[in-house]
Amino acid sequence: MATPAGSSSAKRWLPLEANPDVMNQFLWGLGLPENEAECCDVYGLEDELLAMVPQPVLAVLFLFPITSQTEEERLGQDNEKRDVSSKVYFMKQTVGNACGTIGLLHGVGNVTSEIKLQEGSYLDRFFKSTASMDPLERAAFLEKEREMEVAHSVAATAGETEASDNVNTHFICFSCVDGKLYELDGRKSGPISHGASSPSSLLQDAAKVIKGMIQKNPESLNFNVIALHKKMGVAAGTTVGTAAFATVGTSFTAVSVGIS
Repeated sequence: MATPAGSSSAKRWLPLEANPDVMNQFLWGLGLPENEAECCDVYGLEDELLAMVPQPVLAVLFLFPITSQTEEERLGQDNEKRDVSSKVYFMKQTVGNACGTIGLLHGVGNVTSEIKLQEGSYLDRFFKSTASMDPLERAAFLEKEREMEVAHSVAATAGETEASDNVNTHFICFSCVDGKLYELDGRKSGPISHGASSPSSLLQDAAKVIKGMIQKNPESLNFNVIALHKKMGVAAGTTVGTAAFATVGTSFTAVSVGIS
């Protein structure tokens, strides 16, 4: 994503590719143990394709094109009053093209009680350091984090497509916290609740919201859905579904690689 809404920061990173292999190496290198969780592609939003995604799903990342309509909706939502659980981990985006990294931080940050981060690792230190901060303080903290900036840069250049900072797509994250499905978008003023959810229905509940977003822009192919799931008895080094896909309707076909 090119420019964070309302950002005073001039800092810009290269965008992260919508590629589970890239995201896995990024997260594992920062302290998410390889045998704890990993990212995989969601091949489509129909029930039979959702059933292919390993469970339990911890978070869902969605890549979509920024349009005049999505911007209008974002501005309208910023003025809405929200009832948000205090347990939701949320941060603003003030660094250009950092939406992929912030989506992953939202995903991991809301399940730290369910996964064991490596003690003393970057992610372990980051979430402990920012636990009591507000969303803007967390954004400012991230801006100054050289270790994360370097890790992001390495990941951004490790994908299958040539990295460019001129993009018009954006990553958001869906997480289940306190029995509700939350949309976490660092360009918005806060989390958005999409109603009741549960860890077991997170993927299906997120898919319903994503379908609605795709239907508003049916001509575009620049959509991508990636799930972060917990590993249950899977040997380290084994990955699931690591090709990148774009959408036709609500089923994904091997067309292109999306970047944020």
